[in-house]
Amino acid sequence: MNKAELIDAIAAETGLTKVNSKKALEAFINATSQALAKGDRVALVGFGSFSVVKRAARKGRNPQTGKEINIKAKSVVKFKPGAELAATV
Repeated sequence: MNKAELIDAIAAETGLTKVNSKKALEAFINATSQALAKGDRVALVGFGSFSVVKRAARKGRNPQTGKEINIKAKSVVKFKPGAELAATV
């Protein structure tokens, strides 16, 4: 499912127009992104939680050449599904 299909599904489920559904989805994405940028955790009971985790620097390999490379430390977003979502899937 892509963003346009998700907007259509939200509109069908809620009775909102596609324009309002798009605004609601974009507001959710913006609020979630801002919270994660501050290092906060976003928890949606039954669905799951988003959090930021730090990955340590490590050694890797270039798959084309096999040469060893250094991969820098970075922060990544982690999603942990909630019990209801896990049971549905």
